[in-house]
Amino acid sequence: MRNDEYSNLKGLRIQVHPLSAAERTPKEPSGAGSGESDALAPAVRLVLIDENSAGQRLDNFLIRSCKGVPRSHLYQLIRSGQLRVDGHRARADHRLEAGEQVRIPPVRVALPQEPRAGTASPAAARAGELLPVIFEDEGIIAIDKPAGVAVHGGSGIASGAIEQLRAARPDERFLELVHRLDRDTSGVLLFARKRPWLLDLHRQLRERSTDKRYLAIVAGRFPKRTKTFSFGLQRYLTTQGERRVAVDPQGQEARTRITGLGSIVLPSLGEFSLVEAELLTGRTHQIRVHLAQAGFPIAGDDKYGNFELNRSLARAGHRRMFLHAARIAFRHPRTGRVMTVRAPVPSAFAALVPAAGTIDG
Repeated sequence: MRNDEYSNLKGLRIQVHPLSAAERTPKEPSGAGSGESDALAPAVRLVLIDENSAGQRLDNFLIRSCKGVPRSHLYQLIRSGQLRVDGHRARADHRLEAGEQVRIPPVRVALPQEPRAGTASPAAARAGELLPVIFEDEGIIAIDKPAGVAVHGGSGIASGAIEQLRAARPDERFLELVHRLDRDTSGVLLFARKRPWLLDLHRQLRERSTDKRYLAIVAGRFPKRTKTFSFGLQRYLTTQGERRVAVDPQGQEARTRITGLGSIVLPSLGEFSLVEAELLTGRTHQIRVHLAQAGFPIAGDDKYGNFELNRSLARAGHRRMFLHAARIAFRHPRTGRVMTVRAPVPSAFAALVPAAGTIDG
C-alpha cells in the first residue's frame, strides 16, 4: 500500500484583505434606530445542506446558523413544526444529510457588533500567517505547531492555533481541530477543512488506527530497547483549578510504547536520553505522566518533571519542554491511502542532545 509522506516545511503565504467599510457596517432592519441589540430576520430562510453541514444534528446546526437566538426558542421552533427539513417536521436529533433543505422561519437574532478596541483578531491573523504549514490539500491542513502556542484560546489565552488560523484565513467556510497537543508540545497538528473529513479522522482516532509518534528528551539513561508502559490514568483539578493527571489503577486504560534512541552525559547537568514514544491510547498528558512514573521525566516538564533539573536546564539556556509530535500516519479520507505527515525535529533538541539532529522526523 502506498504511503505518502509530507515534510516540506514552509510558511503560510496568505494575504488578508480587510473588508470594506460598507461590508463591515451592519445593515439596520426596517424601523431600526431604537438602540436595540437584536432584530427580526426579514424573511423565511431556505438553507441547502452541503457536505460541511452533513452529519450534524439539526439542533446543533441551528445553534451555529442562528447566533444570538436563545436555544429555548430554537427548540420551540422545532417542536412546533415551524422549522422543517425537506418540508417535513424533524426531531432535534435528526442527522442532516447533504442535499436536504432546512426551512428557518423569521427569528430574532443578535445584530453584528463593531469590534471592541484592543480586540486580538488582527494579532491573531498575523500569528496565523506565521504558523508553518507542512501539508495542505482540499480537506486537511497540517502545521508544525511551535512550543508555547496553545491549540485554542481560553483560560487567559486570547487565541490559540485554531483561532489564529481562522483569522488568517477568513474565507475558510469550515476549519476545525482534528486533535490536540499540549501547549508546550511542538509538532504536527491537524485541521480539517470539511466536516466529512473531520468525522472520518475522528473515527480513525477513536478506532486507534492512526500512528502517532513523538520524540522526547528525558532525564536518565533509557535503554536502547522498547518498553510498553500500561499505567491507568485519572484526571483531577488542583486547588488552583489547573488540570492534572495522576497514575491510578482505577483510572482510564493508557498504554505508551517507548523506544530508547541514545543517551548522553552533560557536564553539570547529568545524563539524558532521546526516546521515541508511540501512543497506543490517547489520554491527557499520557506520555508525560508515563515517563515520569517510570523514572524518566521529560526535560523541561513543568507539571510532572524534575523541577530542580528544569531550573538547571533553564540556566544553561534550554528553556522548553522537550516533547515533540514528530509524525502522524492515517488513511487519507478521500483516497484511502496511508499518508504520513512529519514535522522537523526542533533545533533545541539537537542543542541539548546532538543525536536528535540526525533524526528525520
